[in-house]
Parts: sequence; C-alpha cells; structure tokens
Amino acid sequence: MEKLHVLGTGYALATRCYNTCFAIENDASILLVDAGGGNGILRQMEDANLSFARVHDLFITHAHPDHLNGVVWVLRKIMTMMNAGKYEGELHIYCHASVREGIEMISKLMLQKKMLVHMGKRIFMHDIEDGMKATLAGYETTFFDIHSTKLLQFGFTLTLESGKKLTCLGDEPYNPVTKPYVEGSDWLLCEAFCLLAHADIFKPYEKNHSTVADAAKLAAELSIPHVVLWHTEDRNYAQRKALYTAEARESYDGDLYVPNDLEVIVL
Repeated sequence: MEKLHVLGTGYALATRCYNTCFAIENDASILLVDAGGGNGILRQMEDANLSFARVHDLFITHAHPDHLNGVVWVLRKIMTMMNAGKYEGELHIYCHASVREGIEMISKLMLQKKMLVHMGKRIFMHDIEDGMKATLAGYETTFFDIHSTKLLQFGFTLTLESGKKLTCLGDEPYNPVTKPYVEGSDWLLCEAFCLLAHADIFKPYEKNHSTVADAAKLAAELSIPHVVLWHTEDRNYAQRKALYTAEARESYDGDLYVPNDLEVIVL
C-alpha cells in the first residue's frame, strides 16, 4: 500500500503548522520531498513513524528557506546514522544545480568533517533539468520547470505502482506551459495559499500564489480526480479544513483533501 505522509502544510512563515513537505511511502522505500525550514523535520518524521533509514531519495523543489533549510538536518541525521552503522546503502538528492550549490555551502559551514566524508561516497547529488527523468524510490519520475516568476523551481510527475499518475506543482500557481506534464494526472498536489474570500487580507496574487478557488477550478478544468491542497496561510489553521473544503466545492466535485500536518493519504 502506497501512502502520502503530509509532514507539513504551511507557508514560509507558518507557526501553527510545519512548512509544506511530504513523503511518499511504499513497501520498499520512502521518497522525501523538501524538508521544511529547520530541524522540525526530525520531529515530523518521528511523529509520522517514518525512519530515515528508509529514505534513499530526496527531491528539493527550490531554494527558498522553508523548503531547503531542513535538508541540512536530514543530512546530519542520515550522516550520523551512517557513522553509527544504522543506515544501509546510499542517499540520492535530486535538485537543480543552483540548489545543490546552496546545500554544499551550508553543509560545509554547519556539518562536521566526520559527517561530510560521506558526500560523494554514500551521498550523491544529482542536478536536474526540465524534462529530465530518473527513478526515485522505485518510481519513474519526470522533473519539470514550473516557470516560477520568483525563483527557479521544479515540480515532478511520477507513476505510482497502480499505474496512476501523481503530479506535484510546487508552491506556485499552475503555468499553462507545463500542461504536457500535468494533464492526465490522477493525483494533483498543489498550493492554495488562502481563500478567495480572504484574498484582500493575505494578498496571494502579490506573492504569486493561488487561492483555494483558483486551485479548485484548475482541478476541475483538467479533470483531475484526486486533489491535495496545501502550502497555506496558518491563521485559520484550526478551521482550515472546513473553510477550504467549502470554497473548493463551489467548483470541484472530485476527491478533495485539505490535510492537516501528519495526516496520511492512501494513494
């Protein structure tokens, strides 16, 4: 059984929940996507009952701190496990070259030499480009440039064991130029920064983000059967599930998820 573990659902400055990141678990392995903004990733993985010993592939969408900074803690954890003989095999990190350079710089500043010895020996960095394919956690995966207006960012699409197509759009609005990658998806993971009804408060368009209504209309237009909405403001976290579901239902009648942190979705 394949599961989507929702490790975090908030935007960069969220304090009521962790930054948006997630893991896809199958019987053999765990694919980790982004790591949030700090060592909270360690607690989220622990609370999700996910062992870093099973994480052998990590994908990083872009270099914003709420997606990248937690990576150094993932590295520290896995490197420590390697040194203690508690991690078997290799860790493969997939990201754009600009993100790789940031990771290498931060790692040299923050990690001890006895940990860094694993870089290039058991921990490998793979530079990605638009349209590049690779196998992550057993999944045939294609990376694509989401054409961000702020910072180079990549999404991905992969084929689940069932043959269904899962697509992650990153944390910015859908750009029609990515339609060849996105169309035909069975699962769509996309950001919905706030309610359209609250756009005057949170100003999503000024931040190049979508509203719930925007994301729901996109899913309806592309006939996506399963949709997960996250990367949200957190002021309404306690009521978010009900509020966001109600607005999304105005235009989308498919299988909708507005998860809280640590929820598990069966794929």
